[in-house]
Amino acid sequence: MTDFLRTDGSLARPSFWEMTATFGRIGLLSFGGPAGQIGLMHRVLVDEKRWLSEERFLHALNYCMLLPGPEAQQLATYSGWLLHGKRGGIVAGTLFILPGFLVIVALASAYALYQDTHWLPALLSGLKAGVLAIVIEALLRVAKRALTSRFLVGIAAAAFVALFCFGVPFPLVILAAGLIGFARAKGGALPPQSENAKTASPSWKRVLGGLLLGLVIWQLPLVLLWLSTAPGTLIDLQIFFSKMAVVTFGGAYAVLAYVAQVAVETHGWMMPGEMLDGLALAEATPGPLVLVLSYVGFLAAFRHPGLFDPLTAGILGASIAAWATFVPSFMFIFAGAPYIENLRNNRTLSAALSAITAAVVGVILNLSVWFGLHVLFGQVDRIALLPQLNFNVSWPVWQTLDLLSFTLFIVSAIMLFRLKLGMLPVLGLCVAAGFLKLWLT
Repeated sequence: MTDFLRTDGSLARPSFWEMTATFGRIGLLSFGGPAGQIGLMHRVLVDEKRWLSEERFLHALNYCMLLPGPEAQQLATYSGWLLHGKRGGIVAGTLFILPGFLVIVALASAYALYQDTHWLPALLSGLKAGVLAIVIEALLRVAKRALTSRFLVGIAAAAFVALFCFGVPFPLVILAAGLIGFARAKGGALPPQSENAKTASPSWKRVLGGLLLGLVIWQLPLVLLWLSTAPGTLIDLQIFFSKMAVVTFGGAYAVLAYVAQVAVETHGWMMPGEMLDGLALAEATPGPLVLVLSYVGFLAAFRHPGLFDPLTAGILGASIAAWATFVPSFMFIFAGAPYIENLRNNRTLSAALSAITAAVVGVILNLSVWFGLHVLFGQVDRIALLPQLNFNVSWPVWQTLDLLSFTLFIVSAIMLFRLKLGMLPVLGLCVAAGFLKLWLT
């Protein structure tokens, strides 16, 4: 799998340790939700390191968008797999999660002990403004390279309208785009032939064996908890979050309401409103926003510690939630990626995936607009323009414009687009401004 590793026409491949260090840096800087995280990986892996070609990166992203679970973490796993096989995928996917997990456990511990998050809004207002500029830069870069025809521009625009105005579930948007691209290809319109993918033909026996092994690893904590007669709360967490892992299409927001309802009303793990506090904590950490589930697991076990002391129980609960949530993502990548790579030689299916790529641009645009409105304005309303058609748009209350966030966004955009500075100076400036705001207030 070295044909995609091109630097100025010659083959290049990072060492395992170079790849590890790079994904460690990505894990530490992966703020801004999936749009920012995908943009960060694109910038590092495609533009800076040139380890992956544009085509290979987008091909991997298309597959990850079709899976349940955090698509950015799956993309990191896929990229690591391309570079160094399964061990590369395990390291890349784990490093994408680990920094955020450690931070969310620390923040959840402080929250459980002190119930104090007053400092978060000030810090986040600075950080999010810089992330917004990074998200927009990523959107423009991906759109420029993915939307190579009017047809693909139309797919991206339609995807954005479906998501932003009609609230269509994004898996349906992605599926519809793929079907349209497939039908168009069947009608005779095919994209240029891609480069040959020199990947070995996958074996069904090997894939099935891998899935069975992954299933055993995934549910190993449940077996150990049962054998050790551990507290029922930890067992409940493993079972509940295992179910969530296979239905979390659409990211964290798609399941937060259901998770909050079950955690509050069914199990009594949390009090009403605490999910919003957890979401704020998760937004203050790098990594997937779905790490908020580790916060839920921490509080649940902290308040129902059983045989453990509360803090130890909380750490175990957060770890079980993360394990149950993220292990399936590795399984999906290792089982499906060999087949997806082989599809690069199928021109009809490549056309379908090209349409999905265009729809992904619309998805990222929708995430960017939603994120930008909530960063720059204190209040955003949902206005029904055509209620009979369920045509609604998010519209800001202009009087709630956050001047500090707006100023930081403009400065960050100048640093990125005009001065061509990297993300570290931008994020450093914004975090410093957030701390300054906290100190002054």
